[in-house]
Amino acid sequence: MHTAHFHPDDAADAAMHVFWQKGYAATSIQDLVDGTGLSRSSLYNTFESKHGLFQHALRRYHCQTAANVALLAEDGPAVARVRALLQQIADDELAGAACCGCLVANTALELGGRDGTVNGLLQEHFATLETALTALMQRGQQQGEIAAGKSPVALARFMVATIQGLRVLGRGYEGEAQAQRLQDVIEVALGSL
Repeated sequence: MHTAHFHPDDAADAAMHVFWQKGYAATSIQDLVDGTGLSRSSLYNTFESKHGLFQHALRRYHCQTAANVALLAEDGPAVARVRALLQQIADDELAGAACCGCLVANTALELGGRDGTVNGLLQEHFATLETALTALMQRGQQQGEIAAGKSPVALARFMVATIQGLRVLGRGYEGEAQAQRLQDVIEVALGSL
C-alpha cells in the first residue's frame, strides 16, 4: 500500500488480519507497519493509536460478517435459514477458512469486560445478529415452524451463543472429531426450536 495514497478502510482491513492472527495484545506497532505497508506516522496520523486502529478493524470485520445477517433474511423456512447459517459457520471452521477463528469471539475472550469501547463494538456486533435472528424466530412462529410459547429474543440469544460456541469449539479439534462435534451442536441447537 503506497503511504502517500491509501484509504483508511484498506489499512484497517490489512490490520484486521494482523490482529486476527496475533490477537490485540501480541500485535506490535511494527507488526501493523509490516502488515499494512504504512509508516508509523501514517498509522498514528490516521488512527491516533493501536487501539484506534483496532476499533476501526473491528468495525470493518462487522461489515464483512453482514453476509451472515443477509442469509437469515432470505426467503424460505426459518429453521432452514438457521441451519444454513450454522452450517456455513461449521463449514468455514472445517475448511480452515477461518484459521484464526472469529475476530469477535477472539476479542470477547481477550478484551471483553476490560475495555469499554471494545465492549460497545462487540455489543453492536452481537445485537445486529440477535435482531436478525429475533425477526427470523418471529417469522418462524408466524409460519408455525417454531413453538409460539418460546421467546423469540431468548431463542435468538441462544443462537448467538451457539454461533460463538461453534467458532470456539471449531478451533479446539481437528478432522472427524471436529466435524462430529460441530454437527452435534448444530442438531441440538436446531432441536431447541
